Amino acid sequence: MTEEEKQIALQRDRLTKRFHKACADYGLIADGDHILIGLSGGKDSLALVELLGRRAQIYKPRFRVTALHVRVKERSYHTDLSYLENFCAEAKVPLIVRDVEIGESPQTSDITHQTSNPCFLCSWYRRKTLFNVAQELGCNKIAFGHHRDDIVQTLLMNLIYQGAFATMPPVLQLDKMPLQIIRPLCLINESDLKRYAELRGYKKQEKLCPFEHVSSREQAKQLLEQLKTLNPEAVDSIYAAMTNIKTEYLPHNIEKQ
Repeated sequence: MTEEEKQIALQRDRLTKRFHKACADYGLIADGDHILIGLSGGKDSLALVELLGRRAQIYKPRFRVTALHVRVKERSYHTDLSYLENFCAEAKVPLIVRDVEIGESPQTSDITHQTSNPCFLCSWYRRKTLFNVAQELGCNKIAFGHHRDDIVQTLLMNLIYQGAFATMPPVLQLDKMPLQIIRPLCLINESDLKRYAELRGYKKQEKLCPFEHVSSREQAKQLLEQLKTLNPEAVDSIYAAMTNIKTEYLPHNIEKQ
């Protein structure tokens, strides 16, 4: 084994331990599950495909995994589709690709005031497609690649903009459909995912989102980086403080797939 292979194996083991701990601590996977992964093509969702794909090959619990990549016509960023196909094939995870077009704005009372936000609209249509495909396939769970930093950033966004101590939970049962949202990367820090992506040579998205650096989430990310200068373990400390908080979606949440 080369030195590079050793480094990849060590970092994979590091991620896998945190992944397994999250699954065990929060009961994220059970026998008979069919899990749909939201695959954007970024490092987080690629790592999620790899980790869930490897876990699905273990005898118990027995569950199935399918990945869904949603392309929004009005957004200029995209990922090399052939790369995603080869990546999923290597992970033994079937891949579905759906193209969607942003039509008229959503009209429900909870979100009409958000429709001028391009990030909100993109996220809304992607999630709608995920929910529809999950029901078409008979999936009972949808997995997102949100890591620990994402969860803490969402907490900061809700504190600053909504005056609520709330964030994305590791597992959430939807009220209006028989689906759970799970976040198996919730105990993994973004820095560890970045390191693994570099070691594995994950291919980056060909074109990035034009709103990537002007969103509320990007501002929260910058704030979190400032907090890390005060305490390098700031993410871990804030996450630990959320043990007993109320976990729910708030209208302002702008989440990645």
